[in-house]
Amino acid sequence: MERAARLDWRYRGQYIRTRSARRVGDTDIDPAWADEAFVDEGALVDSPDPASRSGQTDRLVGYSPSARMVIVVIYLREGLIGVNALRANPTQARRYWEEEDRA
Repeated sequence: MERAARLDWRYRGQYIRTRSARRVGDTDIDPAWADEAFVDEGALVDSPDPASRSGQTDRLVGYSPSARMVIVVIYLREGLIGVNALRANPTQARRYWEEEDRA
C-alpha cells in the first residue's frame, strides 16, 4: 500500500514531542520519526484503529531508522492528520518484527 510521504503534525506535533512531560518514562517522539514509520513499507496497519471511538483513525506500527525504534502512529485517514505517536510496547514491536521476518 502506497502512502503519502508525511502526515500533517501542525496540530499535534508539540504533543508528541513532549510526551515525557506528561508521563514519566514516556519517549518524546519527533514528528519526522513518526513520518519515517508512516512510510515504512513493512508497516502494519489497523484500519480502522481498534481503539477508535469514531472509526475515523488508523493505527500504524512502523520502524523509524533515525529513532532506531518501532513507533505506533495514529492518524486521521481524511486529511492524513497525525493524532498521536508513541514508542511501540514490547508486544507491538515483537509483532512488527515477526511480520518483517515473514515478508
